[in-house]
Amino acid sequence: MKEFIDIKKIEALLEKKKNPSDFEVNKVIAKAKKLKGLSPVDAAVLLQCRDKKLTRRIFKTAREIKEDIYGRRLVLFAPLYISNFCKNSCLYCAFRRDNKALKRRKLSFEEIRKETKMLIGRGHKRLLLVAGEESDLGYVLNAIKTVYKTKFRNGEIRRVNVNVAPLSVEGFRRLKKAGIGTFQMFQETYHKPTYEKVHVSGPKKDYTWRLYAMDRAQEAGIDDVGIGVLFGLYDYRFEVLALLYHVLHLEKKFGVGPHTVSVPRIEPAFNAPLSKKPPFKVSDEDFKKLVAIIRLAVPYTGIILTTRESHKLRDEIFKLGVSQISAGSRTSPGSYGENVKNQPRSAQFSLGDTRTQPEIIKDISLKGYIPSFCTACYRRGRTGKAFMKFAKPGRIKDLCIPNSILTYKEYLLDYGSPDLKRIGARVISKQLKDIKDSKILRKTLLLLEKMDGGNRDLYL
Repeated sequence: MKEFIDIKKIEALLEKKKNPSDFEVNKVIAKAKKLKGLSPVDAAVLLQCRDKKLTRRIFKTAREIKEDIYGRRLVLFAPLYISNFCKNSCLYCAFRRDNKALKRRKLSFEEIRKETKMLIGRGHKRLLLVAGEESDLGYVLNAIKTVYKTKFRNGEIRRVNVNVAPLSVEGFRRLKKAGIGTFQMFQETYHKPTYEKVHVSGPKKDYTWRLYAMDRAQEAGIDDVGIGVLFGLYDYRFEVLALLYHVLHLEKKFGVGPHTVSVPRIEPAFNAPLSKKPPFKVSDEDFKKLVAIIRLAVPYTGIILTTRESHKLRDEIFKLGVSQISAGSRTSPGSYGENVKNQPRSAQFSLGDTRTQPEIIKDISLKGYIPSFCTACYRRGRTGKAFMKFAKPGRIKDLCIPNSILTYKEYLLDYGSPDLKRIGARVISKQLKDIKDSKILRKTLLLLEKMDGGNRDLYL
């Protein structure tokens, strides 16, 4: 199988476009505004733009594109780690097999139920289930079933996204049957020599098996997939271009690009020396730039920003095209009932934003965003090609805004403090004015009334 990542081709492209003119940069920005995406050649121009004024234009355009497609909503989720046992030895990760000092834990199904109940009690409606790569598929499938079956007061988890080891086509079929939302997995680095260097041993050492995981997922019927890079392992410019080639590969072969793109940076991890000194550390300014360029290049995708980053930096990056964020996260099994300060010897990596979920929700509401707990597309069958029909031309906003309003209203009714309810009411009132379709507005207002009357889980 010929790999779609051509290292020499990407390096040659970066060399060719290393000194782009102002005209070239402006031309690419103008192209991006059409919401048709960018080629790797276009992205190479922007990645090597050093002019601060033009960079600000890139940032402004990224914000406009995100809001044109999704509005000012930010979807919230939380990761649920069920095991930190792992077969691999990845030099940047605390879960690596050789880390004998790590406190290992594999949650029982009762413990998974308790963790899920805690997250439901905080208002979450979607989770990302994460397991170290020693977990067998049967355990993962039963964990998913446990999460979906757990109810607490008015709440439940309505979408379980999954981040586990790459599977065979048959394995992905079983995962699909379990009712997952998005299958999420990162290549970590697309630079094969670096990949082989940092993945010392274990099944993960097989670069090609991992690279084609999303092909197998699509073949198995999982048409919502999420890709990403762990920035800091290799030159971020190479990684962004390689990620775009991955996007093009999926679009060409399956007609469906990635539902999400994640942009984690290496953060310090317990007893993982490489994480303390990343080989290609990405500065905050370069990080903001690469996020904005991914938004311009893949306008329809959901860009995920986690609590790896600091509160201050997250606030800045929200403006650059991010559409999904984690909130109140923990990165070790069984940790939602514990103080985050007590977890460094069992967590996968350190957290930068340790605010509680209510604090994050209040903060983003005051900044003019609307928190969203929406799971409507997944449950209405708007996945894969059906989702892309709405997202690519920017029509998904007609559904995203009403559904974000409805799910935020539900959160405020069931979990909001009096102060947050006042803030949220102002946000909702403002967002209602952004619904231009009169029929959709009337339906949204009707559903809001029903919600005040005690109904829940209402969506378009």
